[in-house]
Amino acid sequence: MTNENALPLRYLRAVTLHAQPYDLAATGFYFETAEEYQAKAAALRNDYGDPVEEFEIQFIDGEAIDCDLAKAIGLYQSTIAQYFDAVEEWENHDKRVVIIAVGECGYSFDASTQPSDFDVDIYELDTMRALAEQFVDEGLFGDIPERLQFYIDYDAIARDLSLDYSEIEIAGTSLIYRSA
Repeated sequence: MTNENALPLRYLRAVTLHAQPYDLAATGFYFETAEEYQAKAAALRNDYGDPVEEFEIQFIDGEAIDCDLAKAIGLYQSTIAQYFDAVEEWENHDKRVVIIAVGECGYSFDASTQPSDFDVDIYELDTMRALAEQFVDEGLFGDIPERLQFYIDYDAIARDLSLDYSEIEIAGTSLIYRSA
């Protein structure tokens, strides 16, 4: 049985941001959509009746991954619409890719940025040793006879992998990644 009155997914993933004016004679405001930001920013006046033009955008409330995305891409007046679009449209894996590419690997974020723009391999593992074990199990080091598997130095493999892979925690989840 489906609920026809159920809210679309985008309304379940609400994010609250705050626009803090750089003008000390003005009071900031909270908003949850780019349209709401535009309307409130256009109407805001300082104590002297002058329009307020510049704001620091702050993440206030939402899912942890959306907070990490905001930190990675930076919240600016020019990126608010793209940020809200990403929160609503991207899957968590896509957000992780952008967080890593922009926040860790130095790529830039602009109006046209898409997760598919970046070549990032992500493994949901806690340690490099776990990655080494997974790679051996998957046969990346060739066929290893069962009688020799007890002699594999997973720690040495993990040290070698750490030259190409890095560890990060995003929204409370440990990940290992490699960016091309």
